[in-house]
Amino acid sequence: MTPASVPPGVPGSKPKKLLDQTRDVLRLKHYSLRTERSYCDWIERFIRFHRLRHPREMGVTEITQFLTHLARIGNVSAATQNQALSALLFLYQKVLKQEVGWIDQVERAKKPKRIPMVLTRDEVHKIFAHMHGTPRLMAGLLYGSGLRLMECVRLRVKDVDFGYARITVRDGKGAKDRLTMLPVNLAAPLERHLAKVKAQHEQDLDDGFGEVYLPGALACKYESAARSWAWQFVFPSSRISIDPRTGLRRRHHVDENVLQVAVKHAVRASGVHKPATCHTLRHSFATHLLENGYDIRAVQELLGHSPREITKTYAKVLLCVCLAFAKGQSVLCWIDQRCACASATT
Repeated sequence: MTPASVPPGVPGSKPKKLLDQTRDVLRLKHYSLRTERSYCDWIERFIRFHRLRHPREMGVTEITQFLTHLARIGNVSAATQNQALSALLFLYQKVLKQEVGWIDQVERAKKPKRIPMVLTRDEVHKIFAHMHGTPRLMAGLLYGSGLRLMECVRLRVKDVDFGYARITVRDGKGAKDRLTMLPVNLAAPLERHLAKVKAQHEQDLDDGFGEVYLPGALACKYESAARSWAWQFVFPSSRISIDPRTGLRRRHHVDENVLQVAVKHAVRASGVHKPATCHTLRHSFATHLLENGYDIRAVQELLGHSPREITKTYAKVLLCVCLAFAKGQSVLCWIDQRCACASATT
């Protein structure tokens, strides 16, 4: 065996580049492709910022300098700054296998507490009046089921249950599954949409395609699952593309930017003077449920929130409604009572 044909990772082979090592570890730990790209980008920016010095030669001082540069010169948000720190800590802990006893010396940026933007029912109707086709159906699930943007575009056919009028969210934020409601008024449009998607899938099978990405090792465990109807995306892409990891030609889910642009245009056309986004529809879903008298614990389960404090934020938005329910009591008192009732039912 010549040196050129020696597989990587065995004696005599060329050592892998640092970013390739990082990708290997990220894939070994089943991180998403988005996280992989984000972490590798931050690591590369960190190395270039310090004039191509190897991370083994650097430590807490260089990390602090980089984060300070991002905050002062780059003017990035606290979330972005913390994401960069997480990428660097992953590099030192998981890839370079270095002891990071100095981790306590690196200060994470504090995220400001924001009040979520919420639309009134009338504003929601105005926005939906300027949406059509698949984007309108997707936006309807964000508002009617409380789905996050990526939870919507990654939805699979098998996770839509028309019989029980519910949707199963798989591998949501925090790698958690949950159940949420399927709006009754969206059931018929969604069934018509799936009929069109199924016809497209059958055409793909006839053309020699029809496979879809499967998480984890399911493609090895269930060889025919990738071509089955149940595993197809509810909102597939309009074209077949090449999987960047495997090189296979597949029909992936629709790009989330399609829905983001559609919502942005609809907000402008509706005349609603609020910086509403796709996530605003999820905020509005939670707030309107509380307006209708839903228990805070029930809303928490539908949204997939772990700390109940997050769900309580929506209750604070309803100042006037809270006062009406409380019959003269303070808003915070009413919120605490609702949470106490939720705790008693668990």
